[in-house]
Amino acid sequence: MLNALWNPIVAGEISLPHRLAMAPMTRDRSTPEGVPTELNAEYYAQRASLALIITEGTQPNADGQGYLLTPGIYSEEHIAGWRKVTDAVHGADGRIVIQLMHVGRMSHPDNTPHHRQPVAPSPVQPTGTMFTPSGPQEMPVPRELSTEEVAATVEDFRRAAAAAIAAGADGVEIHGANGYLVHQFLATNTNQRTDRYGGSLDNRIRFAVEVAAAVAEEIGPGRTGFRISPGNPFNDIAESDTHELYPALVRALAPLDLAYLHIGHGGDDELLHTLRQLWPNALVLNRAGTDIATRAKDIEAGLADIVTVGVMALANPDLVERVRIGASLNTPDPATFYGGGEAGYTDYPTHTA
Repeated sequence: MLNALWNPIVAGEISLPHRLAMAPMTRDRSTPEGVPTELNAEYYAQRASLALIITEGTQPNADGQGYLLTPGIYSEEHIAGWRKVTDAVHGADGRIVIQLMHVGRMSHPDNTPHHRQPVAPSPVQPTGTMFTPSGPQEMPVPRELSTEEVAATVEDFRRAAAAAIAAGADGVEIHGANGYLVHQFLATNTNQRTDRYGGSLDNRIRFAVEVAAAVAEEIGPGRTGFRISPGNPFNDIAESDTHELYPALVRALAPLDLAYLHIGHGGDDELLHTLRQLWPNALVLNRAGTDIATRAKDIEAGLADIVTVGVMALANPDLVERVRIGASLNTPDPATFYGGGEAGYTDYPTHTA
């Protein structure tokens, strides 16, 4: 049943030895300045046997930070920090792409280097609170990006992609999911603009396509991935037109010849089949909450070319070997996911420990 997992595949310019990859997950272990450390390098290198590591969300500019201790990729210090990570992963014979994540409105001034008001497509306040150095605080009403600032943000993604390659990454993944900035442009409840980036469906997908085109032009389409999560209500997103929106987006992205499309599957199988038919290149699928056998079936059925796993990869640095030999899996400890330090990060045992 699991044989489909172990066939090599090429995604754009990235050659993978098998089909079981690591999903992006916020870990909050970088310095307050957003610089990855030796601890980050050890963590990712431990998991280098996965076919591809997609890193935690990494801000492409100072406005893009939402959470404490998340990494950036827009300064020389960030590049040097990420170089430690990529060297460690490559030294362990792994492959790694840096996920570019601008959080948009999902932020608080106390968590950013400049302490300014968060930015977004429209001044729509998110519900809920953000954890800050002084504890949970209500997220403020964000400032609407001007048309010129939207275009400038596209260029920030371009520069961040170039910085990721300078840091030794094998590519980047653009985070267009989970209620962050790119997703905020797609959704009608967070995008109430009246310029060329709002209103019609074509206008709402414009920012996403412009970011993808800029990144692909800068580092090559074969090193560029794009992640979506149709219908995902996370971070106060409300979508009423997923069956029109996402096919339109995928049709617009397809001519860019990107390395892969990464779909966070929320249960809409009809839409998943449609997107599979529309996407010409490698399709990466994250079917959260399911076991490895279920995910392998997606490859056998042709719904996916590569599958990603999240918490299983956190708790089992040697997940690939465990799956190959049928060994039991460690139980993840959610209390340590964002706790800082080694606990729940680099201290999970291998099956031979």
